[in-house]
Amino acid sequence: MAFEISKERYASFGVATNLPHEFFDTFWDILGNYLKGVVPIKSIISFRLTEKKAALTIYYQNRKQKTAIAFDYNHPYDPFFPNIVYLIDQSGAETLLLPHELD
Repeated sequence: MAFEISKERYASFGVATNLPHEFFDTFWDILGNYLKGVVPIKSIISFRLTEKKAALTIYYQNRKQKTAIAFDYNHPYDPFFPNIVYLIDQSGAETLLLPHELD
């Protein structure tokens, strides 16, 4: 199972330069408090960042499991935010990445 033992957590250069640093903990919070133990998790999770009433919504969806969860935040949405952010687990090293950095 992925994301069982967190050894290290990182944000890629793309994430670090395109999102406010306080958002990093938001992704770890979603993982630890809303996904782990609730839905089966693969080693790559994708999140979509969208706008809802001028505020940020982080959207998790797993089509295979027919699961979707929207997390609404009071933080203003910025159209320059990346549309997709990946969270990957590589043997306990968890990293936030942008799509072009995943290749």
